Amino acid sequence: MTAALTRTRPPFPYDSLPAVPAFTLASTDLVDGERMPDRFTAVHENISPELHWSGFPAATRSFVVSCFDPDAPSPAGWWHWTVQDLDASVTCLAQGVGESDLRLDGAAFHAVNDSGTHAWSGPYPPAGDGDHRYIFAVHALDVDTLGLDDDASATTVAAQCSVHAIARALLTVTYSQPGEPGSAPFLREA
Repeated sequence: MTAALTRTRPPFPYDSLPAVPAFTLASTDLVDGERMPDRFTAVHENISPELHWSGFPAATRSFVVSCFDPDAPSPAGWWHWTVQDLDASVTCLAQGVGESDLRLDGAAFHAVNDSGTHAWSGPYPPAGDGDHRYIFAVHALDVDTLGLDDDASATTVAAQCSVHAIARALLTVTYSQPGEPGSAPFLREA
């Protein structure tokens, strides 16, 4: 017997964090509030999307970029992507840079995501579970580095961002897979 995934969706996770000024996050691949194109999901090609940002504070010393699914069928959501220690001069990530640390500029590197890899892990929500929100965030930080090693989890990086964020930019897209709940295995993530 497979349990039904029908449940109340959690609130928007960034609403519960300390308020910081906003800046602009955009993408040539994604449109805020719309469905993520298939090619960026783990169901299909698993390519990280292009992101670019502007309007952050002049005092910014580094950035963290992440993608989080609060709608995963787990108590803690699902971290798909976290890039830390991006230099303040970096204002974009090209499509596909999530493949490995070798594609990132300078000292930037990937934290381990909830799939257990140091890379982009695109959406793969359970069939029939409805739309999941994928929240891309760029945090402008007041430090050059978070001082974490490559074994740090995305959750650890997020906690450090809460302490050091001086501004935040968000972009949210959705993705779902058709089918009856439980009709396809829960593979890589939610």
